[in-house]
Amino acid sequence: MKMSEILIKNANVCDPAQGINCETMDISIKDGKIVESVSANAKVIDAEGRLTMAGGFDGHTHSAGKINVGRFINPNDARKNLVPGLSGQVARTEKTRAQVGYNTPNTYAIGYRYAKLGYTTICEAAIPLLAARHTHEEFKEIPILDKMGLSLFGSNWQVMEYIRDKEPEKLAAYIAWGLRASRGYGIKIVNPGGGEAWGWGKNVSGLYDPVPNFDVNPAEILLGLAEVNERLNLPHSVHVHCNNLGKPGNYETTIETMKLFEKVKPSRDRQALHVTHVQFNAYAGTSWRDFETGAPMVADYVNGADHLTFDLGQVIFGPAVTMTADGPVEYANARMLHEKWSNQDIELEDASGVVPLFYSPKSFVNAVQWAIGLELALLVKDPWKVMFTTDSPNGGSFVNYPEAFTYLMSAKRREEVISGFSKMALDRMVLPGIERELDFYELAVMTRSTQSKMYSRPEKGNLKPGSDADIAIYDILPGQIDPSIEYEKVKKAFSGAAYTLKDGEIVVKDGEIEATPKGKIYWVNAKVPSTIDSAMQKDIDVKFRKYYTVSKANYMVEDAYLQKPVEIATEGVF
Repeated sequence: MKMSEILIKNANVCDPAQGINCETMDISIKDGKIVESVSANAKVIDAEGRLTMAGGFDGHTHSAGKINVGRFINPNDARKNLVPGLSGQVARTEKTRAQVGYNTPNTYAIGYRYAKLGYTTICEAAIPLLAARHTHEEFKEIPILDKMGLSLFGSNWQVMEYIRDKEPEKLAAYIAWGLRASRGYGIKIVNPGGGEAWGWGKNVSGLYDPVPNFDVNPAEILLGLAEVNERLNLPHSVHVHCNNLGKPGNYETTIETMKLFEKVKPSRDRQALHVTHVQFNAYAGTSWRDFETGAPMVADYVNGADHLTFDLGQVIFGPAVTMTADGPVEYANARMLHEKWSNQDIELEDASGVVPLFYSPKSFVNAVQWAIGLELALLVKDPWKVMFTTDSPNGGSFVNYPEAFTYLMSAKRREEVISGFSKMALDRMVLPGIERELDFYELAVMTRSTQSKMYSRPEKGNLKPGSDADIAIYDILPGQIDPSIEYEKVKKAFSGAAYTLKDGEIVVKDGEIEATPKGKIYWVNAKVPSTIDSAMQKDIDVKFRKYYTVSKANYMVEDAYLQKPVEIATEGVF
């Protein structure tokens, strides 16, 4: 953090958290924070009327951990240069390390490329507790960005046993310990119960299908963890990857899951549920033969609900690498697409898999998938319920965000892409009939403001005094550009920020890296009564002695692994 003053003059500010919609004003920065005013000695940046937003916040991406498996089984990705300036091999410079990759770039490239897009914070969406130490080692090597991670609990033996045995206080103590052990920020649930079933070559088929050997079902896991989430007063809601991902007809399971949470009362001013990469869970039809969009049904439910947020998982045409704790779905992908497959069992905690694939506009299934993500974003009326993602790299690499923004902002651009689709694909989607085009304000909501609220990080995603001075200035004059027509200019501007400031330091200028400071690591320390924690510890001691391949003493992520840690303390209700 630079201990200095900066004045950004003539900024065309778009900050939905303050209701500011492209208004020209100045922004004052001191000691890494936005302030009301600075002295006459402040360094001056003249934004010259260009679009200015808070730093982008990717609330669901895969940047550390199993991305290494993707790098290992897909080595040709290192040379892919499909988005010049944001992919491929780049030699070391005086300011940057060497960079490689497209969907699975090396750690340094992840930091540089997000910063070039004007992003300053990311959330790794799935950390197995057992693998958390390595995830944090990678976090240390991703420059510039602030980072946080969500810890996996949806197929955890101890979680399912406490839910089955109706011991919510011990479950809360275990979740608090798990977050502390993994230095995680929140509860991630992937295909609840499915990871454990996969250990037996099975899966769960819906919310009320029993998990083998545990006498619980996915609905009980979801509600049990949601109750604990609120009891511990965690800053984020449970973050749910629904059952039946990637299957035709799964929109019904998705809506059923959303309805399940209508009864959950959040303990903080945020949603009770976040549903992730819904594009993959908004499919209608009974098989791939009659596969079609289920987005209108999902959007219709979301428009009438006020207890949830979701992210898109937008598909980008071209190569992608799917990686998820949903082990069964990766097996199905590998079999169906005849692709390489990696499968992993995380001892008592979950499963995972990695499969590279290719999304082609010539495939009617892929074309409909591409349309579904956009349909969800455009049919849901309130942008504050939507977070833009590609679930990078599952739907495609994050470096394609500027391209995807043009789809959201320009019907003409969408028509260009749709014109290459088959009649079969067009008959299975509703996107051609949607005229809505997002403006810069709505785009700022989906890429920054929603994230600030859903993760309870008021210092992120906005430009209020007291917030982190994470700021992006784009080479766009809002009053002099029509994004619906001049979408190539929009794409170019979002692909290389004129300025990106991180904690008040200029890290990108004219699309090039200027500085590579270390980012912060956010993690949650939830307090529980010592008596309950002690009773829980006795239970997990048994698990470690009988089943784990590591001792409990070697399990916890130690302080030394955390770079610039920010501990978020919460007080549970018992």
